[in-house]
Amino acid sequence: MIKSMTGFGKHTEELSNQKITFEIKSLNSKQLDLTLKIPTLFREKELELRSMLSPLLQRGKAEGILTFETEVKIASSIINKAIVEQYLSELKDISEQKNLQSDLLRIVMKMPDALNNDVPTIDEKTWENAVKAVMKAVSKFDEFRLHEGKILEDDFRNRIIQILSLLKTIETFEKSRISTIKERLKANLEKWIDSTTTIIDGNRFEQELFYYLEKLDITEEKVRLEKHCTYFLDTLNEESVGKKLSFVTQEIGREINTIGSKANDVDIQKIVVEMKDELEKIK
Repeated sequence: MIKSMTGFGKHTEELSNQKITFEIKSLNSKQLDLTLKIPTLFREKELELRSMLSPLLQRGKAEGILTFETEVKIASSIINKAIVEQYLSELKDISEQKNLQSDLLRIVMKMPDALNNDVPTIDEKTWENAVKAVMKAVSKFDEFRLHEGKILEDDFRNRIIQILSLLKTIETFEKSRISTIKERLKANLEKWIDSTTTIIDGNRFEQELFYYLEKLDITEEKVRLEKHCTYFLDTLNEESVGKKLSFVTQEIGREINTIGSKANDVDIQKIVVEMKDELEKIK
């Protein structure tokens, strides 16, 4: 079973006085690269949220966006009036003494303890609703990836089956290939050796020809290529197959390249080019 690394999911949990929305989307990436955008109110839960999402997403460049709307006013900071007034009084005296012109309030608000930045915390019920929004969004996200993955799986199967079909057609040209190579070598030998002065040893020629053709034999490569393709198709039925398929694809490419380098035949070379084309589309 294949899951695409490209996906999208969104869900909103609504209560009487709050609305929590989580949106998740991802693109292709070899590893998991998760970016989270969450309100300050939920900062304390970021690590928990990451731990929750990582095993579900597994791979991909993902971005999660959590938004929170509520009718209840949440104070993010409170002005320490006594401290601010004290700062203002002291700075005003200094300004009058030194005849300085400046925005005292702006300066004061940057002074230590001018603001009481107590980070608000979320209650258990709000967090439970946030988790519901996240899990339902991820569920939709997963459905999206499964749908995209099914399309990819069908395409992979068709292309591997096409490679196997092309592999079978090589047999059509193998017998004639041997005869053609043998005749070409013999013709070249007769062309470059003067038969009136040199006698060609037929037995030695056959021995050398056999040694040469043995190097050009592609039987093992064909067997391995067929096994790799079959293994690729079987692997499609497993879970989390991305890395395994990537490795098998490399092995398929290796065998196709070896067949091409040993073919020494125009027709077989054309078939190799077609197989490479199908493999590149899989990659």
